[in-house]
Amino acid sequence: MVTIKNFFKKASHQDHHNQEKLLPHDDDEINNKCCCFTPLHERFKSLFNNIQDFTKKAIEMGKNDPRKIIFSLKMGFALSFVSLLIFWKKPTDVAQFAIWAILTVLVMFEFTIGATFIKGFNRGLGTFCAGMLAFIFAQLALWAGEREKVVIVVSIFIVAFVGSYLKLYPTMAPYEYGYRVFILTYCILIVAGNRTREYNVAIFTRLALIGVGAGICLMINISICPIWAGEDLHRLVVKNFMDLATSLEGCINGYLSCVEYDEATNDLNYNGYKSVIESTSREQTLLGFAIWEPPHGRYKMHKNPWRDIVKLSSGLRHCAFMVMALHGCIQSEIQAPPEKRKVFRNELKKVGINAAKVLRELGTKLEKLETLSGHENILKDVHETAQNLQKKIDHKSYLLVNSKSWEIGKPNNLDDSSSENSSENMPLSSRSLSETSIDIRSLQANWPQCDHQLDTPFKKQNQWPSRLSLVDGEITDTIEMETYLSASALSLATFASLLIEFVARLQNVVDNFEELSQKAEFKETISVKS
Repeated sequence: MVTIKNFFKKASHQDHHNQEKLLPHDDDEINNKCCCFTPLHERFKSLFNNIQDFTKKAIEMGKNDPRKIIFSLKMGFALSFVSLLIFWKKPTDVAQFAIWAILTVLVMFEFTIGATFIKGFNRGLGTFCAGMLAFIFAQLALWAGEREKVVIVVSIFIVAFVGSYLKLYPTMAPYEYGYRVFILTYCILIVAGNRTREYNVAIFTRLALIGVGAGICLMINISICPIWAGEDLHRLVVKNFMDLATSLEGCINGYLSCVEYDEATNDLNYNGYKSVIESTSREQTLLGFAIWEPPHGRYKMHKNPWRDIVKLSSGLRHCAFMVMALHGCIQSEIQAPPEKRKVFRNELKKVGINAAKVLRELGTKLEKLETLSGHENILKDVHETAQNLQKKIDHKSYLLVNSKSWEIGKPNNLDDSSSENSSENMPLSSRSLSETSIDIRSLQANWPQCDHQLDTPFKKQNQWPSRLSLVDGEITDTIEMETYLSASALSLATFASLLIEFVARLQNVVDNFEELSQKAEFKETISVKS
């Protein structure tokens, strides 16, 4: 009995021990199964997040530009309307070939009215020419009898060759889509006529349905909330004026406050000129659409001014290049010391304020389609301030160049080898008068820090002299120091000369605006008398 009891005790103890061993193994299996499903769960979660982000961006796009929602609604309505041809009972060919009208609406319906017109013109002209050629070659194929197949194949080759070659001609680039439609339509008409043995019916039925689709497309796109390319072009050029004015002021303020622009900050003050320069392709695209649009809205009496508006924007772009160069002065490695910038601070700031004022006034006049006041010179103030800046540069020119090389009454018999050290041996009366009023060597000492009047998110600039090797607090190479001083002073002269060049280019912008206002017959400015 004792032996049997001990046996059962050992057996039960062994089973319990085995169960304890099995439990962790079962937990590992469960964990492994969960790990298998984890990547799938993460994929669904990532997919859901992407769909959610896409939905938010799509809704935000519609809020920013409600015209996109309107365009989509018009497209849906046009396709639904033309699809009613499917249910046409008699003749049956209309319902059978209704897809031609649907495809025409789908291809022609563009965002702007001008794009719709040029797409319709390309499709209409290509379809008409293809239909006429298909009619001619169809008659030749019927007359050929047994050689009908030869005529069809040869005609397709001729049409494809001529159409593909002519669309490569440079002036035919805007009509490239029309040539594609021409080749495609001809091939489809010939193939369909050969299958039904009724060339004339196939040709005229398809041409009629294409005309119906084009008519429905134009009617809906023009009559329901039309979107004009000319208006977009007008708003784009006005925005360029405002952006460039903001960018000009930002560059001048940044330069005078001795800050270095960091690209990571993406400051709007410096992105204005970029948008003006990069708008070239968009302007040309809108111009190509706008010239196809009929007179409409506020532009009915302005005699299609779109080409002159693009010309005005081109002149503005030349000014934007100067602002880009001003921005480059801020980012350059060679910088003028702060005390030299202070000398020209008022003049530089006044030129920038007046130039930005001119740009904003031109942008406002263009937006309202108004002429400039005949009795007032819009460039008077900016020209005066630019002249004052030039006078200040002439008066303080010793700050912008190395005055040690200036000489008064330099002998003509001195050669180049002896002229290098001549200024050091000359008496004080023979040197530049400006050298007697300021000691250039004093600028080799510590340069004072910039004033902190403007709180900006930019980092302070490192001057080149601070990067030179120092021994016991003194610069080891005096010649190298003087070279840096001369180059840094010239950077200030570069900035000032670029600003004066900007003012000179403003004259072309004003001339282009006056030419535009005369051709387009802008309305006279109404002066309010107080």
